[in-house]
Amino acid sequence: MSILSISASSSSSLLPNVSFSSSKCCSSFLTPQTHTNSNPFLPIVKSKKKKPVGVTMSIEAGIGVMATKLGMMSFFEPNGKVVPVTVVGFKEGNIVTQVKTEATDGYDAVQVGYRRVRDRKLTKPEMGHIQKAGSIPLRHLQEFRLQSVDGFEPNQKLSFDELFNEGDIVDVSGTTIGKGFQGGIKRHNFKRGQMTHGSKSHRALGSIGAGTTPGRVYKGKKMPGRMGGTKTKIRKLKIVKIDKDLNVVMIKGALPGKPGNLLRIAPAKIVGKNIPKS
Repeated sequence: MSILSISASSSSSLLPNVSFSSSKCCSSFLTPQTHTNSNPFLPIVKSKKKKPVGVTMSIEAGIGVMATKLGMMSFFEPNGKVVPVTVVGFKEGNIVTQVKTEATDGYDAVQVGYRRVRDRKLTKPEMGHIQKAGSIPLRHLQEFRLQSVDGFEPNQKLSFDELFNEGDIVDVSGTTIGKGFQGGIKRHNFKRGQMTHGSKSHRALGSIGAGTTPGRVYKGKKMPGRMGGTKTKIRKLKIVKIDKDLNVVMIKGALPGKPGNLLRIAPAKIVGKNIPKS
């Protein structure tokens, strides 16, 4: 009796989902059948759920504007209290260049342009986008995603004193001052070693990793590197003074960047009050 001539009954008793064929000895003799979860010999393949495709931008509490940082000064309140403030000015701009809706773009947002420039400073696609809205050439374009865009139309001018009042709380975004490549003491406030008594470790970083385990440096380790020059947001700052004659605004505290830096001012987001919890 040939070894390949195995009865179907004996094969099915040992491996119920595997059939043996004696006619084709050169081909693969294991032919898996349908996969079922009840069979302990077969792996269970889990289906991967597709993530929903959509825009994941954060919703603003309201429409905002762009401005230019002018510097810092001291402001005296009527009761004599001295408040450190940052003076923010406005150049020509803050004009609505595009209104995005759920039907056309998949989300509701208002695009705002700021700071007028000459035509040759923009590319032809940028000029075409600006001319479509009927606006003047603008250097900076930013979006404010809102829950509703009703009441906004292209080439609409946004005025700060009409959107905000003295005493309002705002969030200010901007680019911090670039410090270049810095060490751990300045970048992460590390302590230095002894300067005397034979110490040879003054401002050095020290040990950065273990030995055999894990045998590498962990990601995110605080080390020397480029400091500053990153986008940051300072939240819940108070508007101290709005001067319509000088077209400036005084905001309590320090704001990112040097004088002349571009700032983005929007109403402060308070979860459950002006934006939904979800």
